Amino acid sequence: MESMSPISCPTTPRWNQDRPFLTGRFHQETRASSKLADSKRFPVDSSSSGVDQAIGCHETPLQELIVIDDLLSALVGIEGRYISIIRFHGKEDRIAFQVDPSMDLALQELAKRIFPLCEYYLLIDQFVESSSQFKNGLVNHAFAAALRALLLDYQAMVAQLEHQFRLGRLSIQGLWFYCQPMMGSMRALAAVVQQASTKHFVGSGVLNLLQSQAKAMAGDNSVRSLLEKMTECASNAYLSILERWVYEGIIEDPYGEFFIAENRSLKKESLSQDSTAKYWSQRYSLKDTIPGFLANIAATILTTGKYLNVMRECGHNVQVPISERSKLTIFGSNHHYLECIKAAHEFASIELVNLIKDKYDLIGRLRSIKHYLLLDQGDFLVHFMDIAREELNKKVHEVSVEKLQSLLDLALRTTAAAADPCHEDLTCCVDRASLLTTLGMHKDSDSNNIEDPVSITGLETFSLSYKVQWPLSIVISKKALSKYQLIFRFLFHCKHVERQLCGAWQIHQGIRSMNSKGTAIPRSSLLCRSMLKFISSLLHYLTFEVLEPNWHVMHDRLQSTRSVDEVIQHHDFFLDKCLRGCLLLLPDVLKKMEKLKSVCLQYAAATQWLISSSIDINSQSHPQKTMIRDTTVTESIFNFEREFNSELQSLGPVLSKGSQAEPYLTHLSQWILGVSKE
Repeated sequence: MESMSPISCPTTPRWNQDRPFLTGRFHQETRASSKLADSKRFPVDSSSSGVDQAIGCHETPLQELIVIDDLLSALVGIEGRYISIIRFHGKEDRIAFQVDPSMDLALQELAKRIFPLCEYYLLIDQFVESSSQFKNGLVNHAFAAALRALLLDYQAMVAQLEHQFRLGRLSIQGLWFYCQPMMGSMRALAAVVQQASTKHFVGSGVLNLLQSQAKAMAGDNSVRSLLEKMTECASNAYLSILERWVYEGIIEDPYGEFFIAENRSLKKESLSQDSTAKYWSQRYSLKDTIPGFLANIAATILTTGKYLNVMRECGHNVQVPISERSKLTIFGSNHHYLECIKAAHEFASIELVNLIKDKYDLIGRLRSIKHYLLLDQGDFLVHFMDIAREELNKKVHEVSVEKLQSLLDLALRTTAAAADPCHEDLTCCVDRASLLTTLGMHKDSDSNNIEDPVSITGLETFSLSYKVQWPLSIVISKKALSKYQLIFRFLFHCKHVERQLCGAWQIHQGIRSMNSKGTAIPRSSLLCRSMLKFISSLLHYLTFEVLEPNWHVMHDRLQSTRSVDEVIQHHDFFLDKCLRGCLLLLPDVLKKMEKLKSVCLQYAAATQWLISSSIDINSQSHPQKTMIRDTTVTESIFNFEREFNSELQSLGPVLSKGSQAEPYLTHLSQWILGVSKE
């Protein structure tokens, strides 16, 4: 997928880094001096040297008071007189607390039990500080806000413990007792924030991390409930983006966190120019990271917004009715958010399908394309081939597309096609390569292939195109039109071969009254009849065995579709089945057909010479026509007959082999090979 435009975020103000006392970083960057050495707070002997003395110099009861005071500071990330913070820098920055080694061993052991809680607080506090920057996105902002509220409760608890300590009611054992209930929750949150910081998670990554940690805590209800609450708080901003998308079709994602990416470089106009039809599949696409609770319904969410977008692009400003909207929440056993999304998808799907079918007449457009590109109504084509014969017989580089267009317009205006208001959307185009080359089936290394002449004519490369406007171009894209054009080119050339053979047949019919005994004329007449039967059978198969049945199947399916994606799917399935049924995806069969058509055209072109060479008009002595034997003419007719029958017979094994994988080839075999048995 093409790269999205980078997200521009506001920069964090300089004072946020330069003045740490405004942000709370002073806890981590400034060594605070405890004032508990004052005589007002501890009954320390006046001869003591305060902080200059090791704690082991004091009696154990006094050590306990000093340790409790230091621990209360450490619980909020501030170093004490005898408890210090050590930072380890490396691949992962780490924080540790240490005590004066001269402290009583029992007090050291109790203090070390509380140190993890102090470390968890510092990790969480650092995460709150760093994640509040703009670049970290709305989910991190919301998560940090929830953690900040939690830390305020935690700090209030530490303040209450300090109050009890001042009243002389708190021992170090009591402090440990009160800290224990928070240990599990803070440990879980610290693990989350550490992983989120290390891996630089934003948006969906943070939500998935919180969810996975909550599931991992299934045995601890209080911790699991806390993580679920954090997930809910962090997801509120994310769900606001989701609501705007599924209810209005708008992505309001300032930091690029949403799991749907928008490629603004793809415009709707590209559908009529891009043969790969990227717009519908790549204008909006799913990112790799999707919130776990939305993974199963992500495709539905994507299409819901896409449908609403299409209607807005059409000037049809449709939103999911307020009465059907509901605040999306991710928690609760009833999965209410799934029902809301499905309801929005159902509304958007039906609205867009009805808009395309009713206002833009999709079925009528498809029927119009069928008339022209699938030769459903051929009167205009007969007239066009008559008046454009001279231009189409030119070499491809000499053909004037402008002249062909004017002749096509004339043919359309003077036939029944003039009653169709869509006929003005029909245009001419001339390819530069033969059909086999376009399909990638023409290889010089294959001796059985039909070699293109040095300069092919417009008859082999002529095609029609059709102007399709938005939003119908979603269904009838450039890619779909190219498939129609391949079918048209094959049908058009078959029609040309049939017309040439009909001309040859008329020449034969014109000399039926003459005595042709002893000449090759009767044999030539039989050969012409066989060739005409072959091409007529091929056209009958293409029209009544492939195009018409598949069209009616698609037409019936489109009546009951409930989404544009279903419409596209049915239309593409119809085209692919027609391409295969028309032999355009079967190289071996198509090459045989092209060879047979080539023989027919060579024979039709030689017919006039064959007949004129066999007839001698002696207007002076005999007014009636007399027939003469011409061994050259006879040999030529035998050669055409031999080549045609040989190619027709070799087609049998190819069709039999292909019919095992493609059953419809059996029908073709019955129609075509019956020619050689007559």
